[in-house]
Amino acid sequence: MALLATLALGFAGAVTVPATAAAADYDVLVFSKTAGFRHDSIPAGIDAIRSLGTANNFSVTATEDSAAFTASNLAGYEAVVFLNTTGDVLGDAQQNALQSYVDGGGGFLGVHAAADTEYGWPHYEQLVGARFQSHPAIQRATVKTEDRSHPATAHLGADWSRTDEWYNYRSNPRPGVRVLQSLDESSYSGGEMGGDHPITWCHQQGSGRSFYTGLGHTAESYTDPAFRSLLLGGIRYAAGNAPADCTPRGGTGPTTVEGESYTSGSGVQRAAHGNASGGQTLGYIENGDWAGYASVATAGARTFTAKVSSAGAGGTIEVRAGSATGTLLGSVRVAPTGGWETFTTVSTTLTATGSGPLFLRFTGGSGALFDIDTFTLATAPPVTEALSENVHLFYYPWYGTPAGQGWRHWQQGGHTPPGDIGADLYPALGPYDSGDTAGAVDQHMRWTAQSGAGVLVYSWWGRGGYEDGIARRVMDAAQRHGIKVAWHIEPYAGRTAQSVVDDILYLNSTYGTHPAFYRDAAHGNRSAFYIFESLRIADWTALDQVTASSIVLAQTTDTTKVAHFSGLYTYDGIAGATAPGWKQAGDYARANNLIWAPSVAPGYVDDRAVPGNTTPTLGRSNGATYDKEWNNALDPAIGGSPAWVSVTSFNEWHEGSSIEPAAANPPAGHGYLTYSGAYGKTGAAAETAYLDRTKYWVGEFEKQRAARHP
Repeated sequence: MALLATLALGFAGAVTVPATAAAADYDVLVFSKTAGFRHDSIPAGIDAIRSLGTANNFSVTATEDSAAFTASNLAGYEAVVFLNTTGDVLGDAQQNALQSYVDGGGGFLGVHAAADTEYGWPHYEQLVGARFQSHPAIQRATVKTEDRSHPATAHLGADWSRTDEWYNYRSNPRPGVRVLQSLDESSYSGGEMGGDHPITWCHQQGSGRSFYTGLGHTAESYTDPAFRSLLLGGIRYAAGNAPADCTPRGGTGPTTVEGESYTSGSGVQRAAHGNASGGQTLGYIENGDWAGYASVATAGARTFTAKVSSAGAGGTIEVRAGSATGTLLGSVRVAPTGGWETFTTVSTTLTATGSGPLFLRFTGGSGALFDIDTFTLATAPPVTEALSENVHLFYYPWYGTPAGQGWRHWQQGGHTPPGDIGADLYPALGPYDSGDTAGAVDQHMRWTAQSGAGVLVYSWWGRGGYEDGIARRVMDAAQRHGIKVAWHIEPYAGRTAQSVVDDILYLNSTYGTHPAFYRDAAHGNRSAFYIFESLRIADWTALDQVTASSIVLAQTTDTTKVAHFSGLYTYDGIAGATAPGWKQAGDYARANNLIWAPSVAPGYVDDRAVPGNTTPTLGRSNGATYDKEWNNALDPAIGGSPAWVSVTSFNEWHEGSSIEPAAANPPAGHGYLTYSGAYGKTGAAAETAYLDRTKYWVGEFEKQRAARHP
């Protein structure tokens, strides 16, 4: 009884730090804007933080106005709290302001749904630590305290039993953060992280600090003294008011370096930038210039990430060890961003091994190339699961917004984006720009990796077209996530058999050296090309010029129409439900040493894209359609034992065949469908239902292949 009384007093006292022990007053900005699900506990959370501020000598400003995120305004706060934010709530300039603020010494604290925020901003995942994946029903679980040295967890015992909504995350943050609390997955139902389930963590971010807890869904949480103590400790750490060791266990984590902190260089200078971390960048970079960093070691470095801007020619960053002409560890291309104050993030894997200090060498065209704000060296490659290069997702890079070159495709069928688009489903990212390779496209690659598929089949409409113009940048994004890129040659105006041959030669020569360019090791290391509507052309004899080095697939199951091709695929997202001719096509392909790649789809609905269209549609049936088509493909008696399975599609929104996450709460008044109900999931958890189911089927397909080829 005495022990229980002592613990109760400890909890009650932990939420108040005596004035004599407190540092100087500090200021906290609480941001609770939502663009997706809105937690009804937000008011209780704001009240709790205000109460903690009153009792502990810090001020609290609560807002849902994104305009608060400017460099000058953020400078007035020691910490920013994202309290159950959801969706994309910041614009590009506001994202840059927050990144510069934290990297420059500010503090960030994310509560619960902060992990369900800013999917279009790649840097945000590093800032918060991990992104939301799914959650089971609210229930009681055991929270295990892994580290009691932090002010947020010092008041807790080894185990803490409480009721909340328990998030699963898309990746395990442990390699890059100090885990403070984790969940005992055996104590509740619905944990999906393989037993290692961090739920509260912290890490150094640039010169600043980041803290996140997955607790805080329920309003009752904010009246719980133990949880309020956790919040207070996190706020004090984020604000720099209470020190804590947040280095990852067993390592120092990535090192973030200010670009302008070089110790030697040629041609470069420091440049003032209001939106940059610390107000400066490494600038005045021209072809052949270099910068050295004597205190940055290259030993063990495996990835390089940089925040860059360019109103100049763009170019390449070479990462070298020891000297400006030392061992080349890797390189990354920097494309023009549209302005010197418009920053984006580029990243590359370092494939060579070096030693000695870091040097960056710069190449490109004439004049100014780009500026570097900050960069990060990580001593271990990103932890990723092996992806299947035998499952291919058809990918459409043809969307545009006014931020790029104007609306493209979203307005199909006479619609007026952004709220009203030509699709029966609404993207979780909203109507995005396919040229936004650091944002939307990077997120696409993360989602593709989540699906387990290793190859995107890139919709390509001819040389010099929009899709051709952004292909290299899309491939750069793919490479960052271990994705390969094959090609879907569409029926552009004037297409002939010979023009397709010329296209294949062009694509091989233009992009063939890119590390994301797909070549099939099981079939002679040849590149891969799908030819949509190949039956439009009767004579394909010209293909004999390229099939020795390239796999070229016809879109048909009619085996009398595949002379000169390397194989066949179907694409049709409706036919997969009955698989007409699949067994015969697969048997023929196997007997003639051809590739058979039948296409499966989750459904097909194009009513809004083509009003009045009488083309048959195919409902998703809460996932049953997708399962049926996959089952047909993998059943040898129906599907003909394919070499590859192609999926129609990752993001063809007009046809409703997408597995890309669709918004659980799309704009009202337009009759949008959602994925709610798919595989028993609802709300935000259903948004990734088809990605997750794809991963299941990828695993089943690879098991089957292994059994056929032991």
